[in-house]
Parts: sequence; structure tokens; C-alpha cells
Amino acid sequence: MYKEHPVFEKPENVNAKIWRYLDFTKFVSLLDKSALFFTRADKLPDPFEGSYSKANVKLRPDMYKGKIPPNALKDLSQFYELFRKFTAINCWHLNEYESAAMWRLYLKSNEGIAIQSTFNLLKSSLKDENHNIFIGKVKYIDFERDRMPEGNTLYPFVHKRKSFEHEQELRAVIQEFRYKKNGEIDWHKLPFDDGICGSVDLNVLIDRLYLAPTSPKWLLELVRSVTRRYELDKDVIQSSLDDRPVY
Repeated sequence: MYKEHPVFEKPENVNAKIWRYLDFTKFVSLLDKSALFFTRADKLPDPFEGSYSKANVKLRPDMYKGKIPPNALKDLSQFYELFRKFTAINCWHLNEYESAAMWRLYLKSNEGIAIQSTFNLLKSSLKDENHNIFIGKVKYIDFERDRMPEGNTLYPFVHKRKSFEHEQELRAVIQEFRYKKNGEIDWHKLPFDDGICGSVDLNVLIDRLYLAPTSPKWLLELVRSVTRRYELDKDVIQSSLDDRPVY
């Protein structure tokens, strides 16, 4: 279920539109499971996911002076890297309009679908009481020069390199641990494999559905048929991004 957290910054407009671009098979899986898939952080394509900046590492000798031995700083880096395996992420694009760039980036064919929702709808749709889910905007920084905050294991998962700024990402994050009988974290017992499903109310989550600009007509009819079968009464709209211009 949704939990507020000081590390996670909400959009200024909580009713701002968010988009999730996915292929048809993943869309059907979403309908079938009534769940969003959260990918484990170390399985995401960006190798910097969950990492700190070089500025953080450079400043740590002064930051932790008198708190931990200097020779333990390397262990601290390895410790932070471990958290990638205990964190899972579901990504959305924050934009008032559908994005031609996002269609190209996230779809391998013309059989694609974009879910249009809002921050408030996403928050309200989460109904999985077994997991705390945090939602917030990603901050984009220079990983060579900018320092991100430390002191909470969630900070690296709301920061990305400036080269990804075009994504305008809003992300939902689950971070969980398994514990030994003595109360210590069991670092050898992972809470999930490739990721984890978080149950949602699709009728709350989805505002509208958009089909990729070049998708075939039959896909429009198929998506409308499938949504009816799953009792999802939502508008299914063919994207007009590739319409012929007028002069």
C-alpha cells in the first residue's frame, strides 16, 4: 500500500498525468494479474541504478570522519551496492502529453499501448497491503560533480544521471528485507527474484489507454475487446502523433 516518505517528492500537481508505455503482451499480463510489476533494481538496464555519485565517494572520508574507520569506506560502498537486490521499481513518465520519444524508447514494435493515469490515481489504486510502496519524482544530477544526500538507503533510487532527464520519471519503489531470528537483516535471503507484483485496482489506476501511432487497426479492436472481457470500461484511443499534417 502507498506510504508517504520524506525521500520521495510528489509532483506539484498531484493530478498531473503520468504514462506507462508497454507492449501488448505486458498489457495483457497487467490485466490478467491486476498487478504492476516492480523490477528489481539491479535488473534494470541502467547500470548506475541505485548507485551514488563520484562526489559522494570523494567526500565520504570527511563525512564519516570519526564515525567509521577510514579502511571501512570500501565496505560501505559494497554495503550500499547490496541494496539494489532488495529494491524493486515501477517506472512512469510524468508529462501532460503523450511522448513520441517514449513510444520510440520503450516499444520494439508498433503493437504498443500507453496507460494514462495520474499520481493520485496511481496512489489510490495500490491495494497490496503486504508491501509499503513509496512514490516520487526522480531527481537528475551530474554524477561526476553533484552530491546526493546520504543517511537513507532510498536516496540512490530517486536520483539518476542527467543524461536520463528526458524521461521525466515518476517511480514507485518497494524496498524490503528478510530478517534472522536475532533481528538482523539476512543478506543472503532475497525478498524477490527478478521483481515483484503489486496488486492494483485497474479501474482506479487507468484513466485512458492510447495505442502506438503506427499500430494496426486490428489492434485497436483487439484491445477494446480484451478490456471489455476484463470488465475495464476505459476509452481506447489511437494516438494521433503520426497523423498527416495540414497546411
